[in-house]
Amino acid sequence: MKRILIIDDEHDLCEILAFNLNVEGYDTTIAHSAAEALEEIEKSKSAGTHFDLLLLDVMMDGMSGFELAKELKKQIPIIFLTAKDTEEDKLQGFSLGADDYIAKPFSVREVLARINAVLGRTANMKPETLTYKGLTVNLSNKTVQIDKKNISLTRTEFEILVLLLSEQYHVFTRQELLDRVWPDDVVVTDRTVDVNITRLRKKIGSYAGVIATRQGYGYCFEEI
Repeated sequence: MKRILIIDDEHDLCEILAFNLNVEGYDTTIAHSAAEALEEIEKSKSAGTHFDLLLLDVMMDGMSGFELAKELKKQIPIIFLTAKDTEEDKLQGFSLGADDYIAKPFSVREVLARINAVLGRTANMKPETLTYKGLTVNLSNKTVQIDKKNISLTRTEFEILVLLLSEQYHVFTRQELLDRVWPDDVVVTDRTVDVNITRLRKKIGSYAGVIATRQGYGYCFEEI
């Protein structure tokens, strides 16, 4: 089930959107400010889940929607829902990484159609690279760079790193990593996962901390 975070200080509008999205099979959460939205995003990360889309107002008390989008740095697809509908506003929204921009007033049917379109596009997008600060993974030529210097990884180490960077909100059990990274015809144990994680951390040096251990659960990506 796709999870959508609705961020708007108009309480009635949030309830209307949430009701209609829930009817369509989406799992919705409401935040009435950018600060609340950041709290919800962090709670999701801690729970090993993530939001698939933000419906984001621009004009709110405190941090604006534009400022929140800038803070998130394109981590989550965004559709702006706002009364700020000038060409300049729309250009600013798209420059901040918005996937769509809907001016108020709008119809719920239009919002649903736009959501389906954005989620359809993002689901099919396959990025050429995965990046975190100075760590860059090129999926096409299977290379990894740290601060623009190539480092050498085995196929297994590379696949583990790609998996953790691709699904940053998920805590992977050792069994999940075995199922997703190792070939079906290779017999390995949980200890093999730990050994490869240790080697990978050593090779990525100052970025070793991005591979976090969740005691009793497994491994996940963590910002440093």
